[in-house]
Amino acid sequence: MTAQKTAFITGITGQDGALLAAFLLEKGYVVHGLRLYSATDDAQRLSALLPNPSFRLHTGDMTDGGSLRHLITAINPDEIYNLAAQSHVQASFAVPEATANINALGTVRLLDILRDRERPARFYQASSSEMFGNAPAPQNEQTPMHPCNPYGAAKLYAYHMVRIYREAYGLFACNGILFNHESPVRGEEFVTRKITRAVAAVHAGRQDVLTLGNLDARRDWGDARDYVAGMWIMLRHPTPGDYVLATGETHSVRDFVTAAFACTGIMLDWTGSGLEECGIDRATGTPLVRIDPALFRPQELHTLCGDAALARRTFGWTPKTGFEGLVRTMVEADIAQLAG
Repeated sequence: MTAQKTAFITGITGQDGALLAAFLLEKGYVVHGLRLYSATDDAQRLSALLPNPSFRLHTGDMTDGGSLRHLITAINPDEIYNLAAQSHVQASFAVPEATANINALGTVRLLDILRDRERPARFYQASSSEMFGNAPAPQNEQTPMHPCNPYGAAKLYAYHMVRIYREAYGLFACNGILFNHESPVRGEEFVTRKITRAVAAVHAGRQDVLTLGNLDARRDWGDARDYVAGMWIMLRHPTPGDYVLATGETHSVRDFVTAAFACTGIMLDWTGSGLEECGIDRATGTPLVRIDPALFRPQELHTLCGDAALARRTFGWTPKTGFEGLVRTMVEADIAQLAG
């Protein structure tokens, strides 16, 4: 009988952490998750998992190496998934030092703990497409990286440290360079969820206008459930490496908004240009989308589109959900949530 595997997930309360925990529990794992201390409930995404005897939450902090070492020693995991991050790109301009401490140095703290262990776990690092910056698309593992924000810069430092520790100390450590991936449990501060929540509210008559920043930014959006499966598959491969996970398709924020409203039967026409651009309900002429210059980033990242050919060739990973299906899933979930 195969021994039950144990996984340790940092960032367990986020979208990816919650989806990965559910995925691994279905695979028969014992799952331990790291959460920050919070005086308010930050575990809403985990509510369905909390009664599971194979699921355990721990309080800790990515900036506290001693607490991380104590936890990993006690848990003795087979696999570690480092998903913890200050994950909001625009916020990283306001708190660059905190972003680096968590996203960059937090990763090094974990790697140093694994280096010292007689039985090191397999290690997955959540890298990011933001590391590429405005490099020409499509971006793959060989594309030069030039991040445009403190979040991407911190992730790039962590990416290189994973590679260095793998080569210097023989750790089984992988970088998953994931392009944008979304779901109904995406944080409300992210533009995709802001859009789908607003569309649901307009549909319910609770909101009049959706305000956005740069409509021309283009992203490679996939379904987060496909991507957490890719994390697990990456650690199943006999040798560690660094892999892009992406759909290979790119859509603008404007495309996402158009598709989201279409899910409720509203067809948008776009009028004007620049800050005067507006999304109009074709049937009624009502303005539903407007531009707010305050929502533009200090330095815009224009186009991200990933080439996941290496992951496809190496371990057969391909996304199952297309763009339209993803948008519809998110809009329908927000409509249902709003209806109570």
